[in-house]
Amino acid sequence: MEAMELKLCDIQGRLFELFADSRYDAESLVKTFMTSNLAKDLDSEYNRMQWAGEEYLFEELIAVCKEKLVLKTEDISKEALFWMGYIYRYWHFYTGEESAKIYRQAPFGTMNTNYLMFHTLDAEVAIDDLKEIYRQKKKR
Repeated sequence: MEAMELKLCDIQGRLFELFADSRYDAESLVKTFMTSNLAKDLDSEYNRMQWAGEEYLFEELIAVCKEKLVLKTEDISKEALFWMGYIYRYWHFYTGEESAKIYRQAPFGTMNTNYLMFHTLDAEVAIDDLKEIYRQKKKR
């Protein structure tokens, strides 16, 4: 993994951390972001949004997608949110998959449920395990 790719993973992790202090529900923010054009821009080989900081990305997400968001009903830890954001972006670089496809395989509930077990694993091991969970669910 290149240094710039790791930096983008960190930025997306910090973006997701901002969701904890938002008035909006973290699950709706994560889903909206992962299926948005903003995430698609970050998936690009090069896009100016990749140079934006997490605060700018957060403001852009709210401005563009506010109608899709739900007001907060419960809190989730910043650590769990950072991990989700970081892993989702790492996943993109690891597999080349787009954010929306990644989210279909590991939606918020899956990530939140598995955070305690997976957050100490190497990112690639966690992603492989998340992909296996998805494959197992698909077989049912």
